[in-house]
Amino acid sequence: MQRWYLPRTVKLRGTTAAAVALAAAAGALASGCGESQQNSAEKQAHYRVDVVNASFAPKQYVARQEKLTITIRNAGSETVPSPAISIRSFSYHSTFPELADPLRPVWVVEKGPGPGASEPPVSTQEVSQPGGAQTVYVSTWTLGPLKSGAQQTFTWEVVPVKPGKWDVTYEVAGALGGNAKAVSASGGTVGGKLSVHIADKPPLTHVNPRTGRVEEGTLPPSG
Repeated sequence: MQRWYLPRTVKLRGTTAAAVALAAAAGALASGCGESQQNSAEKQAHYRVDVVNASFAPKQYVARQEKLTITIRNAGSETVPSPAISIRSFSYHSTFPELADPLRPVWVVEKGPGPGASEPPVSTQEVSQPGGAQTVYVSTWTLGPLKSGAQQTFTWEVVPVKPGKWDVTYEVAGALGGNAKAVSASGGTVGGKLSVHIADKPPLTHVNPRTGRVEEGTLPPSG
C-alpha cells in the first residue's frame, strides 16, 4: 500500500495545503491498495560501493561539537541511483518509565549532510542548519546520483549529550526504495562501526605561553 507524507500546514485561500494533501491521499486510498509501490520505478540491481573513509573522534566530551565524516566511492561501471547512508546509533533506547519517547539522544545532530537553505523564506538568523540531504526515512541521508568512479562525502556536525561508551553503526544503500543494493567487493553489505567514548566533562586545558595555543593538560611548571 502506498504511503503518504503530509507537508507542513500552509494557508491556501481559506483552506490549507495539508487539507488538500489529505483529500488527495483519501482519494487515492479509496481507489484501492493496488497502486504501485514507492520503489516501483527503482531498478533491481547491485552496485559496487566502497567506503573510502569513515572518521569520528574516538574520544569525545559532552557538549563539545564533533564531526562524523563518511566518504563513499562508486567502484562499479554504472551510476548508483541515489546512494543513501543510514545511521541507527545517534540515539539509545531508554527503559526509564513513562517517557513519551523511549529513544533518547546520544548525539544531537546540529547539521546533517548537504547544503542548508541558501535563501530562508523569511528574514531570520539560522542557528542550526539541518542540511539538504535529509530524507523522509528516519536517520537516512542521500546526496543524489553517484557516477562511476566518483565520490561523495557525508558530514554530520553533532554534539554529544550522553556520556559512556558507544558504537556508531552505519549502512549504505543504493537508493531509498530498497531495490538498488550497495554491495562490497565480497558481495556483502556496505557499512561499518566506529567506537566512541564520551566523557562527562571536558579535559583540563591551559594556554601554552610559548605558542599562545590552548592545549589539553595542566600548565607545565615554569623554569
